[in-house]
Amino acid sequence: MAVIKEQIIQDINNLSDVELKQVAKYVAFLRFQSRVNSMPALDEAKMASLYASFADEDCELAEEGMLDYTTGLKKDWHCNHR
Repeated sequence: MAVIKEQIIQDINNLSDVELKQVAKYVAFLRFQSRVNSMPALDEAKMASLYASFADEDCELAEEGMLDYTTGLKKDWHCNHR
């Protein structure tokens, strides 16, 4: 592994600034990918349960929001048609 590392260092020392920026982006991508791959998998059953537990509340909030929206539209319409 030390031989590969030394070869990579030599190659990097011979790169242009543009190429170095590309290498830096690729290294950042590899680090990100490593973090993503080490994250625990989502438990789909647990997520579905959470979704279901908030579904009624979400619907209620959406209905309340629509009521406010419709009330606002009616007020705007009356103000504009006097």
